[in-house]
Amino acid sequence: MSRLPLAQQQTDRDHERRSEPGLVQSLFADGATRVLVLSGGKALMRSAGDGPRLDLLVPTSPRAAVLEPAIADAVYLGRTLEDEEALPKGTSVLSVSVDEALASVIEPDARLWAGLMETAAHLGAVHCGLFTEALAITNWHDTHAFSPRTGSATSSGLAGWVRQAEGESHVSFPRTDAAIIAAVLDRDDRILLGANVRWNPRRFSLLAGFVEPGESFEAAVAREIYEEARAHVVEPRYLGSQPWPFPASIMVGFTAKLHPDQDPATVEPDNDEIVELGWFTRDEVRAIEDRLPGPTSIARAIIDAWLSGHLD
Repeated sequence: MSRLPLAQQQTDRDHERRSEPGLVQSLFADGATRVLVLSGGKALMRSAGDGPRLDLLVPTSPRAAVLEPAIADAVYLGRTLEDEEALPKGTSVLSVSVDEALASVIEPDARLWAGLMETAAHLGAVHCGLFTEALAITNWHDTHAFSPRTGSATSSGLAGWVRQAEGESHVSFPRTDAAIIAAVLDRDDRILLGANVRWNPRRFSLLAGFVEPGESFEAAVAREIYEEARAHVVEPRYLGSQPWPFPASIMVGFTAKLHPDQDPATVEPDNDEIVELGWFTRDEVRAIEDRLPGPTSIARAIIDAWLSGHLD
């Protein structure tokens, strides 16, 4: 299967340092540190000849001085494991989330703020991994400002990797919602694609859904495919996974086969989530290439692997 852009991880998350008192503040005072700035789900970018790149700020530079009020909520992402784009191996990286007003002070050109989905295919492994990690943890912070037990306001701790309310013993750790996505094949090696009710204009992708409590990935594949397509599947086989921080998922890819006793013509959309469903040959899929998932998704990687005959 082709590479999964968001699964590229070239950062040592360096969890042992997270408990160091004043770690974030000391890193922000170090000119060797770099700071990834987010605002509204978009990262600060710079133009490059072959596509966008993260504009990682030097914390001691005048441009980064405006970030100081936001440093208390910064996240230590870790240390880079490879050299990339003037970012030496071993560089410590912080992420900081700012509001729209502060973002416009840092960079008023809206074209230099871009989302992960639109840039991931153009970023190197280090930059893409940093952006993915920063967006995922920031989304978690944005939805966990209050204690799930008492409703009291929480604050960030352990260099951005926990939240806790004052006076409470309960500590909230980041969570990720697992979702399965599956390429279902029939006896003629056709692939099952569906169109979601929310997609306008209509597009086609693999069937997917969240894993329920107490459920295995394989059981989730069987349940979701039946719920959305009335298809009974067998032999679910794991392919790979990648984070999908929109806002907080990890997509777990599978193949599965339509049960040999079921006629492929009997599948049908649930008309709740899926409004159109069909079995596609490779030529038919190539004919609707402009209506397939984007290159950042695991769905597209699985479809492309099937198209090339390398769905291993």
